[in-house]
Amino acid sequence: MLIPARLTGRIVDGEVDLAFRRWTSPRVAAGSRFISNEIVVEVTSVEEITLADITDDDARRAGFDSVADAGKALRRNEAPVFRIGLRYAGPDLRIALRNDATLSDDDLTDLQRRLDRLDAHSTHGPWTREVLSLIGRRPAVVSTELAAEIGRPRPEFKLDVRKLKKLGLTHSLDVGYELSPRGAEFLRRDAQDS
Repeated sequence: MLIPARLTGRIVDGEVDLAFRRWTSPRVAAGSRFISNEIVVEVTSVEEITLADITDDDARRAGFDSVADAGKALRRNEAPVFRIGLRYAGPDLRIALRNDATLSDDDLTDLQRRLDRLDAHSTHGPWTREVLSLIGRRPAVVSTELAAEIGRPRPEFKLDVRKLKKLGLTHSLDVGYELSPRGAEFLRRDAQDS
């Protein structure tokens, strides 16, 4: 579930604690957590409602000026409306991880093992070092171009980059990606270790 960047600070402050979505069935469950705009958000409740159930207070708690604005923000289809309770659950720990470029020998070995495992379980062969090198050479390049350069479909390429992001090796930019300090240090050390 993506939260608009303009609401991130308001979620952290507790000012925004609701969201509304049109889904055919709930895509989140109470107690689940997700990362959006560098924060961890916990889902506190999920309730199917109608548009008429949204109150002025609900609209404000979701970051809108009015019920009409909240209604306009929902997709125009006939799917049910869900009222989702939200709570700030902390910062995205991947930020600290990706900024930590001090890799011990154990850290290096652990990352190499994890990337080797991703490569071994891939249906398209080894890809991790190739993608890291590509992002290192071509930061801030749209994913469509990067995927085409290595002959991969864009959706699959983006899924693979997310796996690297989870390890703190890359991060997303407004357009494209770049290596994190941790990712750059890993590539340097991994090349020396080969």
